[in-house]
Amino acid sequence: MLVAKHSTLIARAKTDHEVAFRLWMLTGRELRRLQDHVLLLIKNAPERVAAFLLTLAERSSTGNSIELAMSRQDIAVHLGLTIETVSRTLGYLESLQAIELLSARRVRLRDRSALVRLSA
Repeated sequence: MLVAKHSTLIARAKTDHEVAFRLWMLTGRELRRLQDHVLLLIKNAPERVAAFLLTLAERSSTGNSIELAMSRQDIAVHLGLTIETVSRTLGYLESLQAIELLSARRVRLRDRSALVRLSA
């Protein structure tokens, strides 16, 4: 991870078109991520959890196995749900065989297409 002062980065972007372009792309990606999160909050619990798991899988390079860096309580806060709802929903997704709960912090996606259908 690289840390730079905001003022230094802006000054560099004024003279370096590559830096300006990368900042623009990063800003656009973060705005899309924020918009996706806002849209997520109008969905029901299975839709929210399925979309959350798919987002984690997209960011992960481990294939269908996802390591949850957040506790279920943190996931609940992030998704605007209760911890009980997150736990019940993970159990529900497992009963549908869309996921497999390998441990409290590890999930394997068994049926991505089912998760995509649920998250839509």
